[in-house]
Amino acid sequence: MTSTGERLELRNLARTFAEGEIRPRVSSWERAGVIDDSAFGKLAELGFLGMRIPEAYGGLAFDAATYVTVLEELAWGDGALALSVAIHCGGVSSMIVARGTEAQRRMWLPKLASGERLAAFALSEPDAGSDPASIQTRADRRGDGWVLNGVKRWVTNGARAGLVIVFARTGPDAIDAFLVDPATPGYRVGRREKTLGLRASETVTVHLDDVGLGSDALLGGEEGAGLRHALEALDVGRVGVAAQAVGIGRAAMEHAMAYALERRQFGQRLADFGATRAKMAEMHRRLEAARALALRAAEAVDDAGNGVTRTGPDGLTARAAVAKLSASEAATWVADEAIQIFGGYGYMKEYPVEKLLRDAKGTEIYEGTNEIMRHVIARELLRATRDA
Repeated sequence: MTSTGERLELRNLARTFAEGEIRPRVSSWERAGVIDDSAFGKLAELGFLGMRIPEAYGGLAFDAATYVTVLEELAWGDGALALSVAIHCGGVSSMIVARGTEAQRRMWLPKLASGERLAAFALSEPDAGSDPASIQTRADRRGDGWVLNGVKRWVTNGARAGLVIVFARTGPDAIDAFLVDPATPGYRVGRREKTLGLRASETVTVHLDDVGLGSDALLGGEEGAGLRHALEALDVGRVGVAAQAVGIGRAAMEHAMAYALERRQFGQRLADFGATRAKMAEMHRRLEAARALALRAAEAVDDAGNGVTRTGPDGLTARAAVAKLSASEAATWVADEAIQIFGGYGYMKEYPVEKLLRDAKGTEIYEGTNEIMRHVIARELLRATRDA
C-alpha cells in the first residue's frame, strides 16, 4: 500500500511530466491524430506503464488510489494519452495480474511494465457495444489450440499494440478471453475511427481472419470465464474513466479561472462578477465530489484484489458506475461552462477549452454509456434490497 506521502510525490511527478512533456505537444498530436512514440517511452521510464503490475514482474505495484491519482494528472495533460495508459494498465495489465496463469504473467507482464509492448482491449463489436454478452466473434477449437474469426470495433491502442486481449464466443453460452500477439497471421488493423474528441487516440477496427492461437493463449487457462473477466475489467476501467474525467475537467476549470482573471469587461475582470464566481465555485464542487467518488471506487478495486468482495452500493460494480457517471458528467458540465466564461473565444480552436469539452464528452460514452451506468447502479441497489 502506497503511503500518503509517496502518493503526493508521485502525483507531483505525473503533474511535472504532464506540464513539461505532454501539454506542449497536445496541439500537434491533435492535428496529426497520433501520439508520439517518444511519449510512451518516457511513460515507461517513469514506470507509469507498470503502475498496476507487481514488482516481481518489473512493475511498481501502485495501489488503486495512487493509480487513479496519477491517471488524473496525465489526463490533465491530455485525455487521449491518459486513455491509452488506462487501457494498458487498467483493462489489460490488471486483468493478467488477477486472472492470468503464472506462465502468462511471466510472459507478458515484464514486457508491459517496460513499455516493450503496449496493450489493447478488444471487446466491442459492430453490433455489441454496451452488451458484451452479445459478441459474435468466434473462437473455435483446432487441435490443441484455437482459431479466431470476427471483427472488433473501437479498439484503443489497436494499431500500435504489442498485446491485445480479445474476447470471443467459444460456445452458445460461453465467452473466453485470449491473449493475442498482433503479429499473428490473420490479425489485421482496419480503419481508423474519426472521433469528436480524443483525436490523438488511435482507436481502430480490428479484423480477425483465421487467427491461430496455442492453448496457452486462453487467459487463465479456464474455459467459459471470459464474460466474468470482461465485467471485472470494465469495473476497473470505469474507475480509470472517472479519474480521466476529473483531470480533463480540472484542466478546463483552471483555464477558465486564468482567463477570468485577465479578461476585463464593463471596467472589471470577469472574475469579479458574481455570476462568474458562482460558476467557478460549482466547477470546483463537482470536481471535488467526483474525485472523492473515484478514490472511494479505487478502495473497492483494492479490496477485490485482496479477495474482499462486496455487492450492492458498497460493491466495486456500483461504486465504479457511480464514479464514472458522476465524474464524466461533471467534466462535461465544467468544460461547457468554461467555454461560456471564454465567450466567443471559447468557441475558437485557438483556445484550449473547446477541445476539452470534446474530450470530456467521450468519458460519458466509453467503458459503457452513462445510460448503462444508471442501469447498473439501479440493478445493484435493487439486488441488495432484494437480498437483504
